[in-house]
Amino acid sequence: MENIREGGFLISKIKQISGRIFDKKLKNHDITDLNTAQGRIVFSLWQNDVIPISELVRITALSKTTLTSMLNRLEQIGYITRSSDRDDNRKVIVSLTEKSKLLKERYEIVSQEMTSLFYDGLAESQIDEFEKILTHIMGNLVKYEEE
Repeated sequence: MENIREGGFLISKIKQISGRIFDKKLKNHDITDLNTAQGRIVFSLWQNDVIPISELVRITALSKTTLTSMLNRLEQIGYITRSSDRDDNRKVIVSLTEKSKLLKERYEIVSQEMTSLFYDGLAESQIDEFEKILTHIMGNLVKYEEE
């Protein structure tokens, strides 16, 4: 009998469960107007505050359509602004507002809690190998999507 591989199924389940836990932790830290996906966008912007939408699509792995609707919501609640690039009016630049910068410390606490939860009971070498494998899988998927 063939050995059935469940990696993709497990990753999908982990994403669903961790998203629910992450949302709960956000609420526990009084971050009630962001969901997990919106948080990923804001987190990406904390790494690089002023960024074109095309780059944000690449970093977050969200489709442009999904990202645009989330950016609309983030703009409505005052976390981001959008503007045209000075050199190329066709490019839209996304920037953080002061309101979103004030969330950073609390959000990082939630991220640290999630990281601790993910890796509880694993040795550093296991974590390193796990992340190496995930990076390889991500590369496979990105390469396939670009074909």
